[in-house]
Amino acid sequence: MDIQSASTVVLQALTQATSQDTAVLKPAEEQLRQWETQPGFYSVLLNIFNNHMLDVNVRWLAVLYFKNGIDRYWRRVAPHALSEEEKSSLRAGLITNFNEPVNQIATQIAVLIAKVARLDCPRQWPELIPILLESVKVQDGLQQHRALLTFYHVTKTLASKRLAADKKLFQDLASGIYSFACSLWNHHTETFLQKVCAGDQEAALSSLERTLLSLKGAKMMIPYTKRIHSSFVAIGFLNSVFERLKQFLECCRQVHRGSICREKLEKTIILYTKVLLDFLECHPYPFIPLIQRSLEFAVSYVFTEAGEGVVFERFIVQCMNLIKMIVKNDSYKPAKNIEDSKPEILEAHQIKTAFFTHPTLTEIGKRLVSQYFLLTEEEITMWEEDPESFAVEETGGDSWKYSLRPCTEVLFLDIFHNYSQTLTPVLLEMVQNLQGPTNVEEPVQLLMKDAVYNAVGLAAYELFDSVDFHSWFKNQLLAELQVTHNRYKLIRRRVIWLIGQWISVKFESDLRPLLYEVILNLMQDLDLVTIPVDDFEFRTEQFLPYLESIFGLLFHLLRQVTECDTKMQVLHVISCVIERVSIQIRPYVGCLVQYLPLLWRQSEDHNMLRCAILTTLIHLVQGLGAESKNLYPFLLPVIQLSTDVAQPPHVYLLEDGLELWLVTLENSSAITPELLRIFQNMSALLELSSENLRTCFQIINAYTYLSASEFLQNYAEALCKSFCDLMKDITMEGQVQVLKVVEIVIKVSPVLGSHMFKPLLPAVFRGIVDGERFPVVMSTYLGVIGRVLLQNSGFFSSLLTQMAVECRQEADQLLGNVIEMWVDRMDNITQPERRKLSSLALLSLLPTENGVIQDKFCGIINICVEALHDVMTEDPDTATFKDCMLMTHFEEPKVTEDEEPLTEQDKRKKLLALEDPVYSVSLQLYVYEKLKAQQMLMGEQGFQTLMETVDTEIVRQLQEFLKGL
Repeated sequence: MDIQSASTVVLQALTQATSQDTAVLKPAEEQLRQWETQPGFYSVLLNIFNNHMLDVNVRWLAVLYFKNGIDRYWRRVAPHALSEEEKSSLRAGLITNFNEPVNQIATQIAVLIAKVARLDCPRQWPELIPILLESVKVQDGLQQHRALLTFYHVTKTLASKRLAADKKLFQDLASGIYSFACSLWNHHTETFLQKVCAGDQEAALSSLERTLLSLKGAKMMIPYTKRIHSSFVAIGFLNSVFERLKQFLECCRQVHRGSICREKLEKTIILYTKVLLDFLECHPYPFIPLIQRSLEFAVSYVFTEAGEGVVFERFIVQCMNLIKMIVKNDSYKPAKNIEDSKPEILEAHQIKTAFFTHPTLTEIGKRLVSQYFLLTEEEITMWEEDPESFAVEETGGDSWKYSLRPCTEVLFLDIFHNYSQTLTPVLLEMVQNLQGPTNVEEPVQLLMKDAVYNAVGLAAYELFDSVDFHSWFKNQLLAELQVTHNRYKLIRRRVIWLIGQWISVKFESDLRPLLYEVILNLMQDLDLVTIPVDDFEFRTEQFLPYLESIFGLLFHLLRQVTECDTKMQVLHVISCVIERVSIQIRPYVGCLVQYLPLLWRQSEDHNMLRCAILTTLIHLVQGLGAESKNLYPFLLPVIQLSTDVAQPPHVYLLEDGLELWLVTLENSSAITPELLRIFQNMSALLELSSENLRTCFQIINAYTYLSASEFLQNYAEALCKSFCDLMKDITMEGQVQVLKVVEIVIKVSPVLGSHMFKPLLPAVFRGIVDGERFPVVMSTYLGVIGRVLLQNSGFFSSLLTQMAVECRQEADQLLGNVIEMWVDRMDNITQPERRKLSSLALLSLLPTENGVIQDKFCGIINICVEALHDVMTEDPDTATFKDCMLMTHFEEPKVTEDEEPLTEQDKRKKLLALEDPVYSVSLQLYVYEKLKAQQMLMGEQGFQTLMETVDTEIVRQLQEFLKGL
């Protein structure tokens, strides 16, 4: 693209692309898109956005097109990549001057330069950093600011690179310019303070902007300054930060709130605190000389009068985080045997111990509770006007890093945990001072009680041995829950929350019915939902008398609330209730069953709420058992959507959707066409080979147990293909899981299952013959082949013939090798069921005249005697043995309170066991019958000769097991 001739047409296209008329805009955009890959296009864009005489919107668009082009075409390996000559020219043009007059465009150009630097600096662009360092020294205010802006974005981008080589490059760069960056910041800070003193607000604001930018650049280098972090430069810089912080805080007194200068001042103050926090996080040991000063600074501003009229919320949060990081820092904790600690750790520990004296800790503890725990007027108003939003206000995750209330609570917990001996009496004294009813006409006293109770709830685990919670509950808290005055709602809410904190720490079981009575009364208020069912001491029989009422109120609450987070919380409580009471929930869930489809439709754009609904459905299906079939019109489409990898929501819903699919199958009394149809989703799920594979295998097993013939007739071919693909690229553990599914299918449906998985069986057969070295895998191989041999002998014969052709051996010789390996690896099989299966399978080869099998007779008898030891128990009265694995009938057990009721699948598995040779055939009798048949076939003399191949001790043990038959 010839730059001179192209500038006009590109300029025209950019101008048209800024039009509001789509008829003009669309063709221009298409034309620009076609030019993106033309040589010289980005040189034209550079000329256009550097021309300050042109329209701002056109220049802005030129920068954006240039910036997008870096992502697409700057890399050498990219399709239509820019030539090295053009890139070299563009790099030079980007840093020719720093005089962009428009702030927004200047920022975009700085980001653009940083993007190029990420790819090219320092190797292809070694001159960038030196030019920037020279440019920030110039006297012209505009150029200096633009150079600083670019310097910040470049350092920020280079610092974000994660490859080891790139990090090393940036570390070298940071070590070289860190000192300069600190001096640059110091210069602009000094200039700002001079302008403020002179009353020159405009010049002060300009200098403050430079201070902010230079400090941001220096901050980016902190994690990478390993070579210089212990030097006087670093420590001197941090000491300067403390001095500047005090000066800037004092400046806040002179600048009225709401002004631009005050806003920038506060932003700079927060940046100072971030510098300290970053340094402490990245270099805890070099920070040790600054621990004392940090604690003195933070505590004085947050917990004494020194901060009055100066501090602001975000600054308080940062100071509290600084204290928290020092208190909790693992690098400052000595070993259990203090003498084994490193000298620097001991130094840090001693500094902390010397600072956190009894008076200091007492003051901090009291102030945290009595000043920072108090609800503000804004919070109280929000609670009154919108209790739901107040209840779900974000307090989880990392909110303590940014928000005052969670930050205060986390600091309180950390200090209380580390200094509980000192702080426990302080908090108990505060509790004692508030005993008895609080006058509702004294709002300050109500707020104080709320704050103290909040502290006792947060510190429940620390106070376990110091608070007689049962007496307190009966003598004080219970009475407070019964005060009905509207202003006392604050305390009622806090008390029920407090009990919720203590319920899993210390709460007598006998008091629970009394608590349930109170909760029933409190649940009339939308903002009071704490039901103690999700803890170890919960007893179902105590809760059942209140189940109908509480569940009804919970459902009413679920209908009333509108916030997603609140609905999720209520659904969580409902799920816990259903899980705890199990089948006892059945009479009360009709309303919930009718409402959930509506809630599902309304939550289309709220995937986390849908996850909560899925969890509720899981517990609901488990509680309803076979009755869950009435849910199918809603339930099955939900499972279908949640497990369809072609649907975007599956990213959020898949795990819970699979769990719901599984419990639905486990509790189904019969297969339905719709339930069968959902399995179409499975092939794509198996292709993912994700962490959900185990659940997928459980689902396949569940279909097999539910209706093997229909399931296999519909999906056998696709499932076998999926398994063959899986076996090629999953771990050994994964292969074992696949083969366990194969074994179950053959067990349930020997004929159909064997034919279905025929393509997989040769590999299993070869694994046995080759002597698979992993015991678990070998055990699984023998389980699969054992099932085929025992339950589908005709198929085993055809498989043996096929393998003999493949291995170029006689079938009898190959069978002999299999038996020999089976006997040799019997110790690989640890489960008694599989050991019995192996015995039954090998015994099924008898009676026989086959010389190879007779040659292996000794090994077969050895295996049988081992298995008899595993499964036979002796009746002491009759001195006879019986097979302990035998199941003669199935009687559904009565469900006791401590037991989960049997699912429909459990019943199916029990009934299947009645037909499974492992559980329906007496090994003792089977051995006897097979030996008797072999004796009749060979005659007495021939059989005795055969038995003489067996060790005499084994024969003696065998006779002991068979006596009486």
